[in-house]
Amino acid sequence: MTTIKPLPELLINQIAAGEVVERPASALKEILENSVDAGAKKITVQLQQGGVKQVRVMDDGIGIAKDELLLALTRHSTSKISTLEDLHKITSLGFRGEALASIAAVARLTLASRKAEQDHAWQLHVDGKSISQPEPSPLASGTMLDVNDLYFNIPARRKFLKSETTEFAHCDEIFKRIALARADIEFVLHHNGKVRRQLRAGSSAQRIQSVLGEEFSQTSAIVDEQSADIHLHGMVALPAYARSSRDTQYFFVNGRFVSDKLISHALREAYRDVLHLDRHAAFVLFLDIDPESVDVNVHPTKTEVRFRESRALHQFIFHAINKALAAPHRETETRPSAPVIASFPSYPRGEPASVNTVAQPAGFYGTLFGRETNAYAPAQLNTATVSSTTSTNPLPPMEDKQDSHPLGFALGQLHGIYILAQNTRGLVVVDMHAAHERIMYEKLKIALDLQIMPMQPLLIPVTFHADSLEIALVEENQATLDRLGFEIAVLSPTALAVRAVPATLQEADIVQLTHDILNELREYGASQILTAKRNEILATMACHGAIRANRRLTIEEMNALLREMEITERADQCNHGRPTWFETSLADLDKLFMRGK
Repeated sequence: MTTIKPLPELLINQIAAGEVVERPASALKEILENSVDAGAKKITVQLQQGGVKQVRVMDDGIGIAKDELLLALTRHSTSKISTLEDLHKITSLGFRGEALASIAAVARLTLASRKAEQDHAWQLHVDGKSISQPEPSPLASGTMLDVNDLYFNIPARRKFLKSETTEFAHCDEIFKRIALARADIEFVLHHNGKVRRQLRAGSSAQRIQSVLGEEFSQTSAIVDEQSADIHLHGMVALPAYARSSRDTQYFFVNGRFVSDKLISHALREAYRDVLHLDRHAAFVLFLDIDPESVDVNVHPTKTEVRFRESRALHQFIFHAINKALAAPHRETETRPSAPVIASFPSYPRGEPASVNTVAQPAGFYGTLFGRETNAYAPAQLNTATVSSTTSTNPLPPMEDKQDSHPLGFALGQLHGIYILAQNTRGLVVVDMHAAHERIMYEKLKIALDLQIMPMQPLLIPVTFHADSLEIALVEENQATLDRLGFEIAVLSPTALAVRAVPATLQEADIVQLTHDILNELREYGASQILTAKRNEILATMACHGAIRANRRLTIEEMNALLREMEITERADQCNHGRPTWFETSLADLDKLFMRGK
């Protein structure tokens, strides 16, 4: 028969350590949070062997009194909260009172600290079961916590630790998170006696650049949105900076790094319209919110939270990020430049193999943007400016005119795919299909939302063979097709006739476009097509309507496309998240040709 009995205190602490201290980085996180809560202005971290041999953290915070040193290593002892009400409005990073006791149970630990009013510092040592009495220490101020030989008394657990390189990488990641959250604190990181990071106190923007690099800062949009007692601020990288992993995603709630499903979903939705396939967004965002509106007491690691008004917060974050990413080009924007033109990424285009090498008539400009048929009634949809440059005078306007146009003026086409343009900074290369696809897509979205999708009757209806399911789809979804700008009639049990299409798509392959639209209806259904899957079907339509590779444009038409890009939201990427243009500075071009040497 088993007998119920209380566990020894050491075993209790070791069990708790299994949740709190998974690896050296876990111990570092808890200690750094304590240093931040102590009001430190400088925090120095020293690691040995990835933190397995040693994790030492020194700060200049308020310190711990001599008679509280032992208490600080006792489970459920904390200065952060004292009542149930405090638990509902936590403003500190730590509050459980478990971390130091858990660390002391699985490592050799030295704790030294000095309060400002004390004559000198005091320290004590913990070595497994034994705890020394406080003794004088030479520490000048603040607190020093020295953790050595992690899991020395639990060999089986120590075997699960990874290589020194891996463990240091985890420690470095924790260090970056804390440093990003508190730009007002100076941080220094040593590993095996070498300085790995030295971060001076400064602004949040300076800290982000110091930690994540200049490229991230220069290819990011600023976020700064306020609504009632909610403030979201920070930087979100433009889709061109998208990553193959989630290694540059930092979200902080009241200064605490969190990994929350609600927040992650809102961010994914905001990027969904501009991010390419399996790429991941990069961001550093800070959410300041009433502490009573968020519960951080969800998990021992404190990286999971729960929000009181989750749906409203989701919408707020989504709209704030969407707004930042949707901003059209501005002259002050800094675009990523390529060192050599040949290094521009090559993306699959899925374009038809047919080649049209005949120059288009001047009227093609109207077809390009749907202006011959007055495609869109609202004035803001007809604001593209046609350059006075003609195909007989391909030189761009003078410098003063280029200043107002970030994408500059067209010089010509390259292989029927790219537009080459010149702006005040250098050379701009535009993927004309990708750019036009985004323009069409944004116009189709607005037209559908305003319920003004213009139809263009076809002079000669396009008839084609259709299967029985396509016939049924047309018969059952006339209202939906109408809203999308299509007039399709059933001629027989095996034939359909397209009599009108959206005005901007009249140059598309009508048969293939119709097959694709009906396929979308088959897969998602009419209700989904106009709601959750609206963007997918409009993207399909835009892709069909965009100018194709090897379609020769006049200089006038190229400039019209550039002007449309400058006033179109999210024009930096096509509907699939691929970049639409790159810029190479004149200085980079000079380097290629060794000018000035």
